[in-house]
Amino acid sequence: MASSTKIVLRKKPNKNGEFPLALRISKERKTSYIYLGHYVQAKDWDNKKIRIKKSHPNHAQLNSFLQTKLADIGRIILGLQTDNKDVTTAQLKDEIESTINKKDFFQVAQEYLNDLESNSKLNQLSSDRPRVNHLKKYTKSVHLPFKEINVKFLKGFIAYLRTERKVSQRSVINNLIVIRTIFNRAIKSGLVDRKLYPFGHGKIVIRFPETEKIGLNTDEISKIEHLEHLTNDEKDAKNIWLFSFYLAGIRAADVLQLKWGDIHNDRLYYHMNKNSKILSLVIPHKALHILEYYKQTKQGQNDFIFPHLKWINGDNDKILWNKTKLAIRKINTHLNSIAQNAGISKKVTMHIARHSFGNIAGDKIPVQLLQQLYRHSSITTTMMYQSNFMNKKTDEALQSIVNF
Repeated sequence: MASSTKIVLRKKPNKNGEFPLALRISKERKTSYIYLGHYVQAKDWDNKKIRIKKSHPNHAQLNSFLQTKLADIGRIILGLQTDNKDVTTAQLKDEIESTINKKDFFQVAQEYLNDLESNSKLNQLSSDRPRVNHLKKYTKSVHLPFKEINVKFLKGFIAYLRTERKVSQRSVINNLIVIRTIFNRAIKSGLVDRKLYPFGHGKIVIRFPETEKIGLNTDEISKIEHLEHLTNDEKDAKNIWLFSFYLAGIRAADVLQLKWGDIHNDRLYYHMNKNSKILSLVIPHKALHILEYYKQTKQGQNDFIFPHLKWINGDNDKILWNKTKLAIRKINTHLNSIAQNAGISKKVTMHIARHSFGNIAGDKIPVQLLQQLYRHSSITTTMMYQSNFMNKKTDEALQSIVNF
């Protein structure tokens, strides 16, 4: 079987003026091509040495990729020769493609994103899709073999995120978590050998940075409660924020998507958007007064309680998610005005309602009860969250030392 293979730069450029790299397979004067998914400019390609020139910013990575592909192809051809198989150029191409074109990282990543969308996890989808795109921009390719994602590669990606994209340390961690999730998915599916896993002891360790959580105190919340002379939009924002706070900091999306049918005998029953848990909470008297204000516009059990999503088709997940996201943005804008009118210097957003509840709860409530109120799956999560607000004992200890 007299055949030859060579990596070449094809002649037709893309819209960016870059040319595709392809594997040329020749046998008995018949030629076929397998495109490798990478594009480079003609000036960055050394046709004699069959490699990317150093003028290309990712020359080392791309050359390593090409060498790996050639080695894989060599093993395929050697195996066919050993088996004395006389195959045509088309058959040889199919044999090579079926072996070397296994699912790569971005293919598995797309499956992961598709699953998020099909399961209506749209909030997570909106966060994770840009993180996958960050990796595409870093690699400057639509293909990324899992074997290339090693410690050195990830350190380079981390540096890129910090220096080029100017993201926070928490954002860096979130990007790494998506890569880890997709890598684990590939391992579970048998696409990748676990020994290639680049995370863990002695490799890339993911540690969440400490974040500062600042909530309002009782005086500040009282100022919001008694604030008057508000516009209708500001009054809605105030009511929605207070309703969230009164019920242990229910997340903004969950509050906006509450329906009258979720209330039975002064109790609230609802599904959490974040993890689909079913929760039941008694509605405090202050929150009942807010509901009374909106009962005048109630149209039925399937009607949304708060006005921002009225006349929205609640069965269309994408429309509902988009409108909810837009509504939260508008509410936060009005909360900023409310904070200024109330003389509150802290930044007030819908999420701060949750922090404010934690700040006031402090160490007054057993952590097991707080876990239920926060709807945390793990008590460890509750302890870590609440540690941001439990300062009374340490403050008293400090005062006892310095007050002499």
